[in-house]
Parts: sequence; structure tokens; C-alpha cells
Amino acid sequence: MAAADSGQARIEWADAQMPVLAQVRERLARERPLQGIRIAACLHVTAETANLMRALLAGGAQVGLCAANPLSTQDDVAVALSERHGANVRSRHGESAQDYAAHVAAMVQSEPQITIDDGADLIGAIHDTRPEWAAQMLGGTEETTAGLLRVRGLESQGKLACPVLAVNESRTERALNDRFGTGQSTVDGILRATNLLLAGRTVVVLGYGPTGRGVALRSHGAGASVIVCEVDPLRALEARMEGYEVMPALAACEHGDVFVTVTGGRDVLRAEHMRVMKDGAVLANAGHFDVEISLADLDELAEGRRREVLPLVEQFTLPSGNRVNLLAQGRVVNLAAGQGHPAAVMDISFAAQALCVEYLVAGAGELERRVLAVPAQIDSEVARLKLDSLGVQIDELTDAQREYRSAWGFAREPHGGGA
Repeated sequence: MAAADSGQARIEWADAQMPVLAQVRERLARERPLQGIRIAACLHVTAETANLMRALLAGGAQVGLCAANPLSTQDDVAVALSERHGANVRSRHGESAQDYAAHVAAMVQSEPQITIDDGADLIGAIHDTRPEWAAQMLGGTEETTAGLLRVRGLESQGKLACPVLAVNESRTERALNDRFGTGQSTVDGILRATNLLLAGRTVVVLGYGPTGRGVALRSHGAGASVIVCEVDPLRALEARMEGYEVMPALAACEHGDVFVTVTGGRDVLRAEHMRVMKDGAVLANAGHFDVEISLADLDELAEGRRREVLPLVEQFTLPSGNRVNLLAQGRVVNLAAGQGHPAAVMDISFAAQALCVEYLVAGAGELERRVLAVPAQIDSEVARLKLDSLGVQIDELTDAQREYRSAWGFAREPHGGGA
């Protein structure tokens, strides 16, 4: 009972900061467009996620939830969501890899018609173990860059059996979730775990997509010097033009105090990088999974010289005598060491998720079985509702302006001074 009370209080606190999702939930409750639809989600089990589940339940869906990251589960929220709201929650903070796999398998066995993923574990498991069921699904949504890489891998092999909406690539997601949500919560997670002063230190950001840009922005705002490492020439140029140093990772490792990986790839920091790091270097991952920092290389270099110096900080002593500090076992630091994105950011993301689920139901049997862009009208609706909640008004095009934009050939006044 105490856990359920505590979890419910968290859910209500987050709900008060999620007015867009609340408006979507109220409409879904009136119209019940998800009546009887089985939905399974593999997401971070937090108060914000609980409010997404509440919206889907309000729309008439049967909802199951397991964890995308065992270290991000808020146990009291899981209890409250199950006991107070009727969701089938299978998750526990710090669960073993075996339990994690069992919980994903339980979601697969529920034969969901729609999946909501943060990393493609759930939809991947369905395609691996129940391909015949995948072909019957209405579709799925994917929240992460790494997850979309996996889903697109299935598509490229001709194995993707249902439509998947790329929520991670929607305009609202890129503008708000990645840059402002992950940017702030990553720095928050690092500071909670270490209590470091960033001012005067050098932060190395590996990857300069929307998330990396947010981490660089917040780190610089805290007084740190920022170095960016990239493989994409345009992103590297953007980082340079925005005032950051840009260099290869191996060179940056000689200068950095704090390293943050945000690439969605694997083995971004390897043995050759770790060997040249300063004594006391801090390694954090804000990408996905625990593969961006090579844990095998770090363990091999330390040859058993490792100890926990703080609850979420493990220190490895290298042959040179330099100590390297790994945060949260290399897992996503903003969730494992912090509380994840602020609720106001997840309000946007999860409102889009709820509308995407409704779109999949409405388009049953009509959507192509491939990775699809989020419809522009969903992005616009979410942004409009958010502006309304902030009391912000914007201009509208006049009829003449609309006509001008849509005209095939523009009638222009002749320019003077030319032949």
C-alpha cells in the first residue's frame, strides 16, 4: 500500500506537468478509439511513462509494460500503475538480464496488436520468435535512434512484417525531447552521481546529433569547455560553427575530464582511447544500451583493479596508474543516475506516441509495412496543444499568403537593373 501511494503521488506530480498528454487522454476517454486493442510497451518505467499508459487505458486499450532499462524502473510507480490503473506491468529496478528477457517474452506472449518501443527490443523479439504474429500486428512505434537502426535493419532484409512509426525522427521529438530533454537530464544524471563542478572542466561530447547538441549546450552553460567528436562532416562543421572545438576522439581523450557518448553506435570509446585519458576521467553514456563505452576493454585494461567509489561510480585503475570512473555501468546515465527527461518534455513525446497509436488503429490494413514518418498533422497538433498550455498565441497565414505559397508559378514584379 505504501509503495502504491508513493507511486501514485509521483504519477500525479508528473501529470500536473503534462498538460498536452492530459488533453489527449481526455479526448481518448470520450471517443474510446482504442477499445479492445492490445498494446505492449517496452519503455522506461517512470511516472511520465505511467501517464502515457493511463492515456492508452482511457482510450479503451489493454496495456502491458516492461522496462527498456532495468536501472530506470521506479518500483513504486510500477506498483501504482498495476494496482491503481490496471496495467500489466512486468518490471523491477535492477532486475537480472534473465528476468529482463522473461518480461519481454511475457509481452510477446500477450500477442500485442501494437508495440511501443524504446530500443526495438520488443518488436525485435516478436519478429525473432513469433514472425507469424508480427504479420498480423497493426504496427509499432519507436522512440530511439538505436531502435530505428535495428528496425531499418529488418526492413532492409525484407523481414519487417508491419508498419513502424519513427517517433524519434518527428519534428517535435528532435526539437524538444533530444535537445532539451536529454541535454538537461544527462548533465543532471552526471552531477547527481558525482557532484562534480563542471565549470572549468572539459567535457567531450561524442556524437553531435540533436542529443549531442543538447548535451554540449547544457555543459557549456554550466561553464565547461566543450570538445565535439563526430564522423559526419556536416555535423562536425555545425559544431565548429557553433563555437566548439572539434577533433578526433583519440586526440580529445588527452584533454577531456568528462566524456559523454551519444551516438547510438557501439565501441565509441575503446582501449586506445582509455589508455591516454587523464587521471580521474569520468565516462558517461547518454546513447542507448550499454555498448557505446567498451566495458570489455575497460575491464581488461584494469586487470581486476576496480572498485565502487560511489553508489553509481565504478573506478578502474589502468596500468599507467590513472583512474577512470565509469558511471551507471555504462547504461543511459540520465535515467540510471537521474530521473530522466523532465515531465514537461515527455509531455510532448508521449502525446505524440498516443496519437501515433491512434493513427495505427485508424489506418489498420492500409499502411505500408515499413518504417514510416510520423504524419505532419500529429506534430502540428502536439505543438499547437503545447503552445495553448503555455498561453502562447501565434500568427496565421492570410488567404493571399496561402495562395502565394501554393501557386505553381509566382507572379513577380520585374526587377530593375538587369538585362
